Amino acid sequence: MNIEVNGHTLYAYTGGKPFNPAQPTLVFIHGVLNDHSVWILQSRFFAHHGWNVLAIDQPGHGRSGGGAPKSVADASAAVLAMLDALGVQQAALAGHSFGSLIALHTAATAPERVSHLVMVGTAFPMRVSPALLDAALNQPEKAIAMVNVFSHSTLSPPPSALGPGTWLYGGSQALMRRVLASNTAENVFHTGFSACDSYADGEADMAAVRCPVTFILGERDQMTPPKAAQSLVKGARATGQPVSVATLPAGHSLMTEDPEGTLAAMRACLGA
Repeated sequence: MNIEVNGHTLYAYTGGKPFNPAQPTLVFIHGVLNDHSVWILQSRFFAHHGWNVLAIDQPGHGRSGGGAPKSVADASAAVLAMLDALGVQQAALAGHSFGSLIALHTAATAPERVSHLVMVGTAFPMRVSPALLDAALNQPEKAIAMVNVFSHSTLSPPPSALGPGTWLYGGSQALMRRVLASNTAENVFHTGFSACDSYADGEADMAAVRCPVTFILGERDQMTPPKAAQSLVKGARATGQPVSVATLPAGHSLMTEDPEGTLAAMRACLGA
């Protein structure tokens, strides 16, 4: 589905279903150098179980035009503009890594627009090492290899994700190369990591959230280890809203390493 947002096309995967204004809407937001496809099992399930699914390619990534967001706030504004373009008054948001910060900031700045917040593989602060920032800018192939080592705790996913025999490292590397090549005007890898590294509003944003919050964390995650999410978990509980935390036997790529566990945690939050 192509949506006109701020003068550019924003692509959203819908699970093959037409948009139905009578149904609840769930927006999936990917992380750095990814696209909508990282949510393959989860987005497909909800699309076939009574939800409008909008698994987006962030601006400047994959099938979406425009410039890549330079900050969490820029990316959040694009999400809200998409909802405006579709006439969606309220939606549930699910974000992974960088996408989790985007979902959080959206829920904080427009609490009346967000019914549920799901943060997958999240942390605050989400610091990126200077060495990785430099590699993303000057040696992207090296940085892609580094990220994939840090992001995966298993070589192949269960059949419910990408099919038996799928090589997670290779598939993720290929995806990151495709997304990097999809925008020849700028380095979306470095831009995304810089946005994560510079985001300083996590605790203040969480204090402004007014909806149920679910955290889905990987116990073997080396990119955003569970302990790095605890300030956000504490802040969410302080809001008085319902909070759930699922810690799964996976690394950073939870949606493919433990697709069923990720889906189960989302279903419990969303009542699906």
